[in-house]
Amino acid sequence: MRIIADLQIHSKYSRACSQELNPKNIGLWATKKGIGVIGTGDFTHPRWLAELKEGLEEARPGLYSLRSHNLSPTLPSGGEGVPRAMFMLTAEVSSIYKQGDKVRRVHNMIFAPNFEAVDRIINGLEKVGANLKADGRPIMGVHCDDLVKIVKGASVEAEVIPAHAWTPHFGVFGSLSGFNSIEEAFGDQSKYIRAIETGLSSDPKMNWQISGLDKYSLTSNSDAHSLRKIGREANVFEIAKDKLSYAEIIGALYSKDPTRFLFTIEFFPEEGKYHLDGHSDCKFSCLPSQTKKLKGICPVCGKKLLVGVLSRVDDLSDRKFGFTSPRAIPFKSVIPLEEIIAETYGVGTSSKKVLAMYEQMVSTHLPSPSGGGAGERVCNEFSILLDFTQDQIAKISSPEIAQAIIRVREGKVTLEGGYDGVFGKIHIFSDEEKQKLFNKTKQKSLF
Repeated sequence: MRIIADLQIHSKYSRACSQELNPKNIGLWATKKGIGVIGTGDFTHPRWLAELKEGLEEARPGLYSLRSHNLSPTLPSGGEGVPRAMFMLTAEVSSIYKQGDKVRRVHNMIFAPNFEAVDRIINGLEKVGANLKADGRPIMGVHCDDLVKIVKGASVEAEVIPAHAWTPHFGVFGSLSGFNSIEEAFGDQSKYIRAIETGLSSDPKMNWQISGLDKYSLTSNSDAHSLRKIGREANVFEIAKDKLSYAEIIGALYSKDPTRFLFTIEFFPEEGKYHLDGHSDCKFSCLPSQTKKLKGICPVCGKKLLVGVLSRVDDLSDRKFGFTSPRAIPFKSVIPLEEIIAETYGVGTSSKKVLAMYEQMVSTHLPSPSGGGAGERVCNEFSILLDFTQDQIAKISSPEIAQAIIRVREGKVTLEGGYDGVFGKIHIFSDEEKQKLFNKTKQKSLF
């Protein structure tokens, strides 16, 4: 059974996050996306933890479902063996401390097998002075190695994974405050680090350039701050229906076995907001080679450029771009469905037209793409982006949207890299094609 898992999101208790991020809404949107297992995020926050304990019940070992009073009567099934999205207990914490000659700022994810382990993790963090009430992603002076000791001391089944490892400000390898290796960051506790999250601004191919990362699994998650961003990156596992559990998710994640860990779902890394080097105030960005020629200085204002992920990977790499590790887990690059619809219509993602088409597409019944008399199922975003044929997609949307989805699936897009906090842009159609689409849409509206 194919399980899509997004294990890193946030709640309404994290800064700059939507107030709509509650258990019921997260479950609804995860199911719309086609996600079988969704991280809870933020379990260290006392008010969020109380909501989780009140709103969830254990459905499989270490995985939780919404209690009946939280279920919407219109909530669709998750399709093919997963009735609705299940929750896994996850959190992200921010460690800020001095090590060596630098102030380090590192975000780490924590996975827990049950609420009892969560309570012990919280107790351990509070004992060292962590303030867990101020933010869903708490800021603490706990060193990375000490964090692992606390988490593993609470439960041997709990896990720590560096979050968005390459982000300049808060990645374990970030250009501003990161380290050059997992061992440098985690010391004698590095033996417990078995995966890293690649983040939106890098993809596995970039990480394969660094031989020191071969022993780690590469995981991808949305780090969503709003409901619609859930699933923009995710992991795809093959797990037998009767074995689905927290332990099986962790086992598949660490396995580096392509029959268990099928692939990751990725942003095009250029779309990430820290891919290139640049200075947003001056609207200037550049590739690593140009940064070196400029000696890291913005040619417009003379201030330092923010060194992005591409440069940082280049600094640490010992292989050429394009190398594929023999044990590499494959990946597929996608663009969120709403962005594809918006590009096709030539409007913003928040347009009523886009939102209406999105809802139409994810609530339509189609025959299962596997065929064989499997019957009908409700579409979800990932079945549309990954599975259905162009003709099937056209039936629930339009020929133009179907064409756009297939182009994305085949990687036939034009990319403008993001930099210094500015998201990049992905273009599916040329300017000439966009004008034809606009004229065609305008003509339809006249009749």
